[in-house]
Amino acid sequence: MLASGQRNLRMERHTLLLLGIPAGLLFALSESIFTPEQIPDLQQRALSWLALLATVIGAIVTVDWHWTRKIKATRDETWSFIHRQVLKVMWLLLALATLTTFAMFFYGGGYMVCSVWLIFAGLGLYVHGLFSEELLEWGGGLMIAIGIVSLIAGLPYESLRWLATSVFALGLPLFALLLDRGRHRPAYVRLLQICGWLAAVVVLPLLIEQQSHLRTLPDGPLLTLAAFRTNPPADGTAIVALPAGTPIPVEVELAGDLFAGNERKTRMPLILQQPVELLLRHGKLTGDVRFPGESWQNSRRARWVTIPWIRAELTPEHGPRIRSPLIVQLRPDDR
Repeated sequence: MLASGQRNLRMERHTLLLLGIPAGLLFALSESIFTPEQIPDLQQRALSWLALLATVIGAIVTVDWHWTRKIKATRDETWSFIHRQVLKVMWLLLALATLTTFAMFFYGGGYMVCSVWLIFAGLGLYVHGLFSEELLEWGGGLMIAIGIVSLIAGLPYESLRWLATSVFALGLPLFALLLDRGRHRPAYVRLLQICGWLAAVVVLPLLIEQQSHLRTLPDGPLLTLAAFRTNPPADGTAIVALPAGTPIPVEVELAGDLFAGNERKTRMPLILQQPVELLLRHGKLTGDVRFPGESWQNSRRARWVTIPWIRAELTPEHGPRIRSPLIVQLRPDDR
């Protein structure tokens, strides 16, 4: 009775379904919604995403509020003060995740957007579990850990996106099935539940996603870069070999009131340290890349260029200049 009185809240199963399935669908479809090709202007694209996220979260909160109130009325229950405050914390965390996503369009850090949502949603579940069910504490802590560990591991963004899709669309509905109305379970039962959840939601999807990119593609004629430039193939499959030492021009666009003129793009050459082979189909890049002798993989899973910092400096030898490390990622539509 004492334990039940302390954990006097209840998270309805439909709440986890409403939170998980729409979020999972958004992550799964995020690469085809409001893309740079559809909305070239960055500010308009950021506002479009902000409006979409606000609409989806507002709809989830509204439906969940009325649905939960109807169920509580059926059971002749009332909303406790603590329950109302915990719900406000959950809504606040979702709003913070939305605003963080919006800010990333202007200040960078888009690679971390999946982990941000996992951490904020996991924190909300953990806080709710402190006053309701022990399982939600475990689940919220796991989501926070997944978000942090995935960043430490340096997973490709594609893996992060599908991991977030799995955690929300599959993991939260599984938690809904595992809710046991606050019953105390032995530690080994909780451990078995968590291990099964991790295997179904994290390990299996990551293995499937990894194997989907390690494909055996048909080999075509191997062309040197000079031969490709002289006579690019219009049909069929071909492989272009870029030898070590090949200069790769990287186009960088700068924006800000500090620079004059409308054209703020510059190119900088980077030199390959090892040979790379690219796959062409009908004269266009497919997005598949490999090192000689290795398997093909999708270039979206490779982070070959990154910008960990950027700074300006003034020296007598060079005058004013901006220095920045750089990492480039190839995409299927790159040339």
